[in-house]
Amino acid sequence: MAGRTQLDSIVPVSVTRLLTVCVVLTLCAAALAPVAFGQVYHVQEMNTEQIRALDRQRTVVVLPGGILEQHGPYLPSFTDGYRNERLTQDLADAIVARPGWSVLAFPLIPLGVGGANEIGRKYSFSGTYAVRMATLRAVLMDLATELGDQGFKWIFVVHSHGSPNHHLALNQAGDYFHDTYGGRMVNLFGLIRPELLRVSQDLMSDEERKADETAIDHGPCERRARSFSCTLSL
Repeated sequence: MAGRTQLDSIVPVSVTRLLTVCVVLTLCAAALAPVAFGQVYHVQEMNTEQIRALDRQRTVVVLPGGILEQHGPYLPSFTDGYRNERLTQDLADAIVARPGWSVLAFPLIPLGVGGANEIGRKYSFSGTYAVRMATLRAVLMDLATELGDQGFKWIFVVHSHGSPNHHLALNQAGDYFHDTYGGRMVNLFGLIRPELLRVSQDLMSDEERKADETAIDHGPCERRARSFSCTLSL
């Protein structure tokens, strides 16, 4: 009986200590976890009411893209896409670290203008599946229309592709969003590579030049992009 009594007195103490340790570890894990993790939303996982509930004034929409483009014998055609997926994740984490801000992330759109193979005038090349400049611009303008009609004001476009015509299409879609809805739609890579904002007409084909004549172009996108950046930093 004495041994049983001693065992009975030890077991509750051990269990209590174990539970205490578990609670402490749980609280520590919760404290170390990103507080704003729940503020990064993925549109494909949300229903209508959840999207409607987002604060339009403090929700940034992120539109990632990634051209399917040959990257030689060692890298995959989706190299740009993999990079942009990571950039989108890091960008979203940085935005929600600011109190009160949320992110609505879209699935990556695998469309782009002008594969690197075109530099060597190889217009048909295994691994590259590009679209026309007018097509990319129309896709981004259509998305801008949907988002603008639903009241969203802040959009980041994440496309780390080097084709000047590709970025001209993104910038024109951003101008359209600004002038139609008063919001900011920023091509982030254009801030890193500002020379891509100054596209020479000599780089366009006759078809692209004709299509560009119908594009909406209302001013320097670089100025608007920097204005957006300053506004968000406030």
